[in-house]
Amino acid sequence: MIRVSMAPIICGSQDEVEPLFPAECGNSGLGSAGEAGVRARQVIEIPLVTAKRTEYWLYKRRCECGHVTRAVLPPGVADVPVSYGPNLQSFVVYLLVMHAVPVERCQQLIADMSGARPSAGFVHGMLARAATALAAFEKLVKTLITLSHVVHFDETTLKCGARGTGKAGAKKYVWVASTGRYTAYFLGGRDTGSFTAFGIGQAFRGVAVHDRYDLYDRGVLDQATGHQLYCSHLLRDLEDAAECYPDQHRPAQAQRALRGLIHQHHQARDAGLAQIPTKVRDPLISDFRHTVRIRPADLPSIPGPKSTTAQLPGRCPLEAPQDRQDDVLRFVFDTAIPPTNNQGERDLRPLKTQQKISGRLQPEETTRHRLTTRGYISTATKHGINAMTTILDAITGNPWTPTYVNM
Repeated sequence: MIRVSMAPIICGSQDEVEPLFPAECGNSGLGSAGEAGVRARQVIEIPLVTAKRTEYWLYKRRCECGHVTRAVLPPGVADVPVSYGPNLQSFVVYLLVMHAVPVERCQQLIADMSGARPSAGFVHGMLARAATALAAFEKLVKTLITLSHVVHFDETTLKCGARGTGKAGAKKYVWVASTGRYTAYFLGGRDTGSFTAFGIGQAFRGVAVHDRYDLYDRGVLDQATGHQLYCSHLLRDLEDAAECYPDQHRPAQAQRALRGLIHQHHQARDAGLAQIPTKVRDPLISDFRHTVRIRPADLPSIPGPKSTTAQLPGRCPLEAPQDRQDDVLRFVFDTAIPPTNNQGERDLRPLKTQQKISGRLQPEETTRHRLTTRGYISTATKHGINAMTTILDAITGNPWTPTYVNM
């Protein structure tokens, strides 16, 4: 850090003395009574980056006995005529995975910044190289998630197809299982077999936070201690019921009671309490349970198959608060359980952003590599580790690994 004093500063020799900062009064400032204060100004700058080429000459020596000794490659240097170093490789992975930069733009950006001009094949191949180095990490994180107390589950669609198919309408589902410290993704279909192949649900014995997609209740989470339904969706459904039946006051009352419980949950959690105090929660729970009761006269059920029979507006959204009240209000009795699935949605959102930016079909293999690497970086950043640092660790063959913390 450079410090500049406002006290009389002189330059030149003893015979050529002049003040560097003349006083505003016109005096030289040499006879000032003392320092009158100081102001600091800092400038943060980054050096211009220029790619540096290093050439290694690997000699061979022949002994008198005829034995030939060959020089060993330095660590990190590939046995090819020309290669790129780990820093540049890490930067490529960072751009592709963390910022969804397409391959061509990634090439151009690196060329503009450093002068290096990697090929499209090299840039694209870095996804597979990074994912291969993270196979053991992915298994470890899935184990840590399975051991966690609360896990968020969610899914979303993604344009994805087999390499070379070119089917514009092809799509897959990305599953996420995440906590405040770990993230794992899986690419498959929206079916029980895919969720089972994810490898987390069967052994999970904590509380699963998710939306009302019925797959989570088809046996894949049978070992879970309980479920917490996404209250934000319930509030939205109650708002829809209030709009469909403006003469009914119960949907609005249910909204107020549920919002009140969510607010008290945040208050209790911030205060370090294990649950909402009884005197606060009981009146709100009573109001909520009373207002979500569906009377047959109000919303009669229309008989027929669930998949093809349309019910009256508002009936289906109200069935969950009525039939699964324990799974709706589980957060009230344990402040470690959140009333929303915001964690899972936050971990999925970058993937949707990447699809909007690229706007094109991605091969399944490439998508899986991207998901493996993104799960690694997401987990590391949740632990406060710098993204570039953790990518460099993986590229150099020493991936960062987390420690188990029950959450």
